[in-house]
Amino acid sequence: MEKKDLKTFIILHIMLLIYSFTGVCSKKAAGEEFLSFRFCLFYGIMILIMVIYAIAWQQIIKRMPLITAYANKAVMVIWGLVWGMIIFGEEISLGKVIGVLLVLIGMVLFSLSDEKEDSREV
Repeated sequence: MEKKDLKTFIILHIMLLIYSFTGVCSKKAAGEEFLSFRFCLFYGIMILIMVIYAIAWQQIIKRMPLITAYANKAVMVIWGLVWGMIIFGEEISLGKVIGVLLVLIGMVLFSLSDEKEDSREV
């Protein structure tokens, strides 16, 4: 992986980390009274994050194959598990850990196979 590609990959994952807060905001908003200040605040933050994400996503797919960028969105499962534990006090079961590991393994295998195909094309 070239330095430029690594930078794009890191930016993608930072962007996905930020995007994962949409789930946090929507769950927080769901616990508030409809159209209350806090409800509107959480949904407003969620919409703002989604706008930023949409713009950043367009920039990422200019620099990276769409299939690779989309496969890396699986990292959202990990962030969902982390935010559930940290922010909402949810329990992490063995089944959840196994599920996250399977997603990670799939993501890594896909990324490695994509790199091998790129090296064969050159």
